[in-house]
Amino acid sequence: MVQGVQIHSSVAPKAQAEILTDGALQFLAALHRTFQSTRKTLLDARDDAQRRFDSGVPLDFAPETAHIRAEPAWHCAPPAPGLEDRRVEITGPTDRKMVINALNSGAKTFMADFEDSSAPTFSNMINGQVNLRDAIRRQIDFESNGKAYKLSEKPATLIVRPRGWHLDEPRVAVDNAPVSGGLFDFALYFYHNAHELVKRGSGPYFYLPKMEHYLEARLWNDVFLFSQSYIGIPHNTIRATVLIETLPAAFHMEEILFELRNHSAGLNCGRWDYIFSFIKKRRADRSAVLPDRKDVTMTVGFMDAYVRLLIQTCHKRKVAAMGGMSAQIPIKDDPKANDVAMAKVRADKLREVLAGHDGTWIAHPLIEQIARPVFDAHMLGPNQYHVRREEVRVGAADLLNTAVPGQLTEAGVRENVSTALAYVAAWIGGNACIPLNYLMEDAATAEITRVQLWQWVKYAARMDSGEPVTVELVDRLIGELAPGVKKLVAGVKEKDLEVAVEYLKGQIRREWASEFLTSDLMPYLAIADGVPARFQKSAL
Repeated sequence: MVQGVQIHSSVAPKAQAEILTDGALQFLAALHRTFQSTRKTLLDARDDAQRRFDSGVPLDFAPETAHIRAEPAWHCAPPAPGLEDRRVEITGPTDRKMVINALNSGAKTFMADFEDSSAPTFSNMINGQVNLRDAIRRQIDFESNGKAYKLSEKPATLIVRPRGWHLDEPRVAVDNAPVSGGLFDFALYFYHNAHELVKRGSGPYFYLPKMEHYLEARLWNDVFLFSQSYIGIPHNTIRATVLIETLPAAFHMEEILFELRNHSAGLNCGRWDYIFSFIKKRRADRSAVLPDRKDVTMTVGFMDAYVRLLIQTCHKRKVAAMGGMSAQIPIKDDPKANDVAMAKVRADKLREVLAGHDGTWIAHPLIEQIARPVFDAHMLGPNQYHVRREEVRVGAADLLNTAVPGQLTEAGVRENVSTALAYVAAWIGGNACIPLNYLMEDAATAEITRVQLWQWVKYAARMDSGEPVTVELVDRLIGELAPGVKKLVAGVKEKDLEVAVEYLKGQIRREWASEFLTSDLMPYLAIADGVPARFQKSAL
């Protein structure tokens, strides 16, 4: 028992005993007591910023940090061991089989994800920590259904993505307040593994999601400095790559690198969350209504500007500019369709490497065989920091450009309804990474479907038929498509589907779409995990 710390769930007793040790909980409590106040202040600042955007104040680069952007002399830390070459990074949840397959995939690194591709049941979060601990110590081998899963001699370098600043961990409280989900994930992984990683020639490496301001990066840097001192490893041992996956963060790229410069491993184009954020942050702007999801590609104006600025910024500061995820996955039972899908992946990776990216993301081990040869052919060294892109000139208007070719179609509305229902139902059931129509959907892509439906209804956007998207139309499609969800996703329960239906109907009727579906739905997981009512919702 650690003073002031309460554990409100006991769904994985053996794993909890191994991970929620007194030492780990004391460390987590120290982080909470030191940084929770700042976290709350920064989250309040997000709300203030949104009110400004809603009133018509445009996003722009911060004038108070112009000197940081103008100063050519500062650079970030050199690549840490295992992060020199990141040409292919595989991502996925932290279940035991996935961890082994990802580490053995041939990819240079594996981003073990406690965020968008993991439903944060307490069992998933705790067992994921056990799996990563065992993988680091090469004690993760197991057998299932007569098949042996064994770690290879040279597995990928491990990088961990904790949850974002906005999410709570309601199963653990310090001084009667839920802890930050991000600090929970970070603290347990760091406490149990940092010394072991350093001993093995690597280090504690992280991906940091959902930030909106450079002060949020400063908070992470302060956490890193505190944590390295707490357990007694040298400062600057940690490395962190920041996902630029919110529209405000695109205006703070250099400042984010500056705040983390001694711990920085670069930036990543979190493309799907970025589209979600583009819609959400410009929710009061009728001109920002986007067409069908499939038409919002990486080559449209605002996405292309964001990519070019990210590559230029990273290489100016000598860190990695990582590309994003192609959603396509292999199609086993249709060779022709698979050829078309893999051609899309190949084209996407070729666009990235020719633009100057230093690596790319994949979601399936077989995609490594598509992505790696493209980077091998066009990136002869370990990175492309020498591709400075000094010709790039990206202004605020480019990042806010809403000229997106494409149409709004009933097929697009139907696809969004079906995907949103299927994902929400699966997420409540504990599965946050689902294949749908040969695309890998996670929270980020589901968020696009949710806010697009809200946006189309809010502004009565007209489909190519001339018919507007209305509450009545979406309700009708929900009723029509909901019965088929259980065929799309194995294991979806009727009660979870009912929640998904009511949730989506509620979202399209709101004045403003809510911030995150993961925050909205977390109480369902908390209830299932036995959390007392007063901790089931955020205390922020």
